[in-house]
Amino acid sequence: MRTFSIVKPDAVAAGHTGAILQALEGAGFRIAAMRMVRMTKSEAEGFYAVHRERPFFSSLTDFMSSGPAVVMALERDDAIAELRRLMGATNPADAAAGTIRARFASSIERNAIHGSDAPETAAFELGYFFPGVELT
Repeated sequence: MRTFSIVKPDAVAAGHTGAILQALEGAGFRIAAMRMVRMTKSEAEGFYAVHRERPFFSSLTDFMSSGPAVVMALERDDAIAELRRLMGATNPADAAAGTIRARFASSIERNAIHGSDAPETAAFELGYFFPGVELT
């Protein structure tokens, strides 16, 4: 099974990309595709369009377009659920010890990593960042 993930700008800026990749691979994920991106505000708005009416939309898209991020296609059995477990709760204060967000996130918005929450979401997100790419 395949899912999508982003090492967010806060974690990239803090130098945590390598440790997060190590955690992913250590949990049995295979990286099928990966690239560093610098989203424009418009690209961030398109990616997070599902949240357009939410009060945090503007600050979220400002944050996601504030610096480089690493986007990935990840594979393993039960990839979506396993990535969600490994990431930890959205709010790092609620994240279980040892999860990526407990280790590297500083707030509910600057929470180090994004992961798809459903097969349909993963399909959209993979297509958004890897259009026309045959994933290995």
